[in-house]
Amino acid sequence: MAQAVVQLTRRRFGETMRRDAWWLPPLGAFVVLSSFLAYATWAAFQNANYEYGPYLSPFYSPLLFGKGPHSWFGPVPGWWPGAIPFSAALLILWAPGGFRFTCYYYRGAYYKAFWADPPSCGVGEPRSSYRGEHSFPLILQNVHRYFMLLAIGFIVMLAYDAWKAMWFANPATGTTTFGVGLGTLVLVLNVILLSGYTFGCHSLRHSRLGELSLSDAIFCADRELDADAILPWDRTAYVFAKREGQWHSLGLAWPGASLVAPLTVSLPA
Repeated sequence: MAQAVVQLTRRRFGETMRRDAWWLPPLGAFVVLSSFLAYATWAAFQNANYEYGPYLSPFYSPLLFGKGPHSWFGPVPGWWPGAIPFSAALLILWAPGGFRFTCYYYRGAYYKAFWADPPSCGVGEPRSSYRGEHSFPLILQNVHRYFMLLAIGFIVMLAYDAWKAMWFANPATGTTTFGVGLGTLVLVLNVILLSGYTFGCHSLRHSRLGELSLSDAIFCADRELDADAILPWDRTAYVFAKREGQWHSLGLAWPGASLVAPLTVSLPA
């Protein structure tokens, strides 16, 4: 039987047969991510107003060098070049920033929003060839699994900060008492939201060197097959990954809101 040959024509940039408002999601991602980047840059470079009493802003945690009691290694070292503005946040933000920048979910968002690669499904894109992430520079996205390990370490440190935010010092007596202030609640919720985003990371499967892929874990967890082959963190990744979009959105917005925690007046109970 003769087969018809259909000649495919490459769509021009922005050309599509879609009738829905396909441009809204990438536009929304562009506005939200651009706003967060601008805000985070301002918050990091101001190098001020990041701690108050037991509160420490997540943007500056861990505080490697600083004047306050949260500093690990004391004040700004004398060897720091005077010509370079110092910010304690810039010493640590590369790690959580690298985790988000290389995240599979974020890639899908900013590839569309900033690079139009593609603008959306079924929409013509500006490039004429495709190399994927198998060549430089996008092959560097594969370091995501290592940033994931660093991100877990940050979750532990942020949880410790939230715990310390429950203990308030009395200036008169020097004693500390347990209490919960508005800033405490902000920092605790920040840890919960970031944990949901971090522990839903698909790269958690690499902790077993690829022995069991996440898709295998999902298959078994859904059908209760080969339950002995599923480790607890496989199930954890599956549970959180099912709502990755929500964890991503909340985990992006709340750290920005958490910057106000050091400025919040404590209300110990």
